[in-house]
Amino acid sequence: MLITLNATKRIWAVPAILGQAEVLRELHARLQECLVPGDCLIYLGNYMGFGPLIAETVDELLRFRAACTGVEIAHLRGAQEEMWVKLLEIQWAMRPAETFQWMMEHGVNATLRAYGGDPSEAPAKFRSGVVVTARWTTVLRENFQSYSGHYEFLHGLASAVPTANGKLLFVNAGIDPNKPLEMQNDAFWWNAKGFETLAAPFESFDFVIRGYDAARRGGRSDPLAICIDTATGPTGPLSATCFDPDGAIIERI
Repeated sequence: MLITLNATKRIWAVPAILGQAEVLRELHARLQECLVPGDCLIYLGNYMGFGPLIAETVDELLRFRAACTGVEIAHLRGAQEEMWVKLLEIQWAMRPAETFQWMMEHGVNATLRAYGGDPSEAPAKFRSGVVVTARWTTVLRENFQSYSGHYEFLHGLASAVPTANGKLLFVNAGIDPNKPLEMQNDAFWWNAKGFETLAAPFESFDFVIRGYDAARRGGRSDPLAICIDTATGPTGPLSATCFDPDGAIIERI
């Protein structure tokens, strides 16, 4: 799902949060002082995974969205949210045990525990087959749905956000330069190399802007691509970068 951002003034972008609810609250307090009517605010995904306060992070995102008036807000789906969706239907995976282990190694362990799941239960469920695994994921889904607004938030996330003027494209972590925007599929989450080797403008966009670098090399700006992920890990700092509609960086907090 693509959501177009009608950006005519400033665009504030927030990179991967990774379950850092307390740090997010501090950043929101700073943003509250900076945001003015007509601004846009976009979160670039990876709210879940790795960190200690994942459910609290989603609660804070919902709280701040409700508290903001006159500001257009968009939320991207990150790799962590994509994996969580896949975990909740893992009974249909070709190799559920291998898929689950890979997910656990890439941050979903923390999300599973945050919503009442126990990773140690999974291997026995997989060995027992699809029906038993489906019962397990049904319980996980019901636990998740018991958190007010979280299910709706997850399924309302955008895969990418272009600006209405066609100059900026916001993504979670990657892009496939060889596929049109509408056919990127998993590239937004897994094709980091495509983003990092972008050698020509992607479609009409002047810049592709991402919010997560799995290699944790920090933020950087290239002629065609901008990474705003300043964290060195799930306990790293959290920032917000302010762009004008043409992609120039105005401010960073």
